[in-house]
Amino acid sequence: MGETDVVVHSRAAHHREDIESQDVTTTSTSTSTATTSTTTIADHPDAPINDAAAHGVVNDHPDNSSRPTTPRFIQDSGSWKKWKWVPYPLRRLTIAVAKWAAGPPDPRPYSISPLLPRIQHAPILLLDRYLPRRSHRAWLLFGYLSIWVVTFALVMRQGLVATEIDGWGVPIDIGCGNAYWVSGNGCNLDGNDCRPFSGGGFAFKCPAGCASYAVLNPRAVGDREVVYQPLVVGGPTAAAATEGNESDGGCGVVNLIGTRRNYQASTRNGIESFGFDSYFPLSFAFEEGVDCSSKDMRWSLLAVSVVFSTVLSLFTTSPIIFFFPVFTGIYWTVGLATDPPNIADVPSLFSRELGNFLPALFAAWVMYDKMGVKRTLTGLTAQIEKTVLWLGACWVGALTNHTFDFIPIQRLTPHDLDQQPGARAALAIIIIVVAAIVVSQVWFFRQEGRLVSYLKLYALLAGIIIICVVLPDLSLRIHHYILGLLLLPGTSMQTRPSLVYQGLLMGFFINGIARWGWDPFLQTAYSLQGDAQLGSPLPVIAAPVIELGQNLSSITFSWGASPGPELDGISVLVNDVERFRTYFSDEVNSSPNFTWTRGAVEENEYFRFAWMEGSESEDYTRAGVWNGKGEWVEMAPGPSRVRTRGVGGDGEQRVDLRRRR
Repeated sequence: MGETDVVVHSRAAHHREDIESQDVTTTSTSTSTATTSTTTIADHPDAPINDAAAHGVVNDHPDNSSRPTTPRFIQDSGSWKKWKWVPYPLRRLTIAVAKWAAGPPDPRPYSISPLLPRIQHAPILLLDRYLPRRSHRAWLLFGYLSIWVVTFALVMRQGLVATEIDGWGVPIDIGCGNAYWVSGNGCNLDGNDCRPFSGGGFAFKCPAGCASYAVLNPRAVGDREVVYQPLVVGGPTAAAATEGNESDGGCGVVNLIGTRRNYQASTRNGIESFGFDSYFPLSFAFEEGVDCSSKDMRWSLLAVSVVFSTVLSLFTTSPIIFFFPVFTGIYWTVGLATDPPNIADVPSLFSRELGNFLPALFAAWVMYDKMGVKRTLTGLTAQIEKTVLWLGACWVGALTNHTFDFIPIQRLTPHDLDQQPGARAALAIIIIVVAAIVVSQVWFFRQEGRLVSYLKLYALLAGIIIICVVLPDLSLRIHHYILGLLLLPGTSMQTRPSLVYQGLLMGFFINGIARWGWDPFLQTAYSLQGDAQLGSPLPVIAAPVIELGQNLSSITFSWGASPGPELDGISVLVNDVERFRTYFSDEVNSSPNFTWTRGAVEENEYFRFAWMEGSESEDYTRAGVWNGKGEWVEMAPGPSRVRTRGVGGDGEQRVDLRRRR
């Protein structure tokens, strides 16, 4: 068989012009015949490596151009000597991927060339013409920001003013989650902690948007359960005080009217209420013909900040002068107007937002200087594109309670994803969209030659997330602000898509801090659950003993033994009011059963049972019904809901009349 010689031709000046156009030519010459054939063997394992240094092989010979090339298997064994167990095709793929990730040989950072530059540069040229001196511009900026603050304060003050109501005084601010009654046994035995049931009332002023306020954990109304929708029982003049909602804001007077029966379902002002075919001890009604004037100014405040931030964006080329005033303006607009926490009085709200703002401002500097915002905005003179893409997307993210409210995901927890209809499908769509964005950003980073460093960063972040997921007794929760911090480095380039992504993530961060604060990303299951179901054992209730009389009837319940020593009592709800509580270790007051009596009233009554651990109740059973005919309808299997600890997991707060006087 003939001997094969390998000749690699380079582009040298002394070669002929036709040879310069060739990269590699392999010539096979047979010593026994004059036949010549050409064979390509570049992919053979024993073929020489053209760029040995790129593969970790260095030839230290002083005249390496004259030395014979080393076969691939020798060079490869040197660079992969610690990984000999890795198959060669996988090694070759790894080398190819690493070479691709390194980017092109002449990487260049992206920069945006403005569309219609004359139009987009007009604000800059106008400022250069009339205010060429830096000191004049500084005074103009100071005056402009001062006018923004004063205008915002004056408009907000208008929203705080309400006309006095004759006989009731000036209306008091309440939030969308305010309620007279706390669910479960939160009002204590016989509702004593939620008294008075009648004879009280006050003038109130509520914000706009309460019609969309929804409970995030199940609430029981008779033998049905309501979740992810407004909970209003009865109407139009009376309602069981499990939740209170107003649709468009405004003011009015609410009166406590005590026990009512047979609450009728109704639709009024766009709110659908639920019916309840029994009685409840605390009901309220709204006074008719109340003359009061109050206006929620949140949309006016939003308009003020949008206009001022837009003008600032158009006339500013400095990244730092653009970023920090915009960040501050959007933060306070969200915190005080568009998505404030459920805090009724303005001084407490301002104090809370100020406490979160100072660390948020430090985080903003880190994001600006260290996480890519400065890189994206530096040298950007496309004023209109910056305003529409970056600033517009930032407002969209900051108004997430309105712009993304249609997505059926309230909280990104396994509990919510399991029980909220459409949540898993929505999450799948979001993951697909985010994956497509990640792929495009990977390509852009490669073109700039920065992909490898960012892959290392996100590999580190992924490792941290994995560690957080596997930590015992803690749950990882990705809040708004965490999402912004995680993804923001992936937008640190000056492309139009990056402007949109970066602005949107900054808006998420602002909304998360202004609305929810610095919630930890590692939380216990207990804190995440709020007043959701715990999955605790449920009491096993024996068939009750019913005694029917002409004027008085009774039903007696008994239960099995406690499933554990930590469960030391039992609680019974009748129509959502705790009517019985006993502790097994109490030798004096302990009772092995519960008897409920009623007069000659033909209406349903709903019973729920839960074990207790100390003063806290566990999961309640679903409702069993003692109907109007005196028959017992067994409860369905499974839990209904658990106790509420003063403030529910949905953020509702009880209206305390003692603070309204």
